[in-house]
Amino acid sequence: MIGVDRFPIRCFRESPLQPDTVKPGTVIDDEPEEEPSDREVYLLCAQCHEIITRPADRISVQGAHRHIFANPHGIIFEIGCFISVKGCAHAGPATDEFSWFNGFSWKAAYCRMCLTHLGWFFSSTGGNNFYGLVLDRLVESKD
Repeated sequence: MIGVDRFPIRCFRESPLQPDTVKPGTVIDDEPEEEPSDREVYLLCAQCHEIITRPADRISVQGAHRHIFANPHGIIFEIGCFISVKGCAHAGPATDEFSWFNGFSWKAAYCRMCLTHLGWFFSSTGGNNFYGLVLDRLVESKD
């Protein structure tokens, strides 16, 4: 049998606060704060997922961001107006025929990657430019 005196005695100091004891005025935060996301949200071509623009580039033209128009063939488009679009190319000469916005001429705008028709580039003689993009041809980027 081993004698008790052979084992060293270890002393443990108890924490001044018991786990269930909190000093008055102390804030307990069990959940970590959510850190702001560094990830930018983009609007992508629905066909090929190329980055086209950002929601932050939405603008209001003639009092609204969204507009619903019919072209001369009766095809109805719901478009959104954007000040900056990086993923589109323009095709053809500008025309003011059947322009949906008074004082603006337009060119067709296509996805630079897959050439899907995404909307129109509108420009005025005063130097104001914007894009009218068909909203159901865009998708929002996901995390």
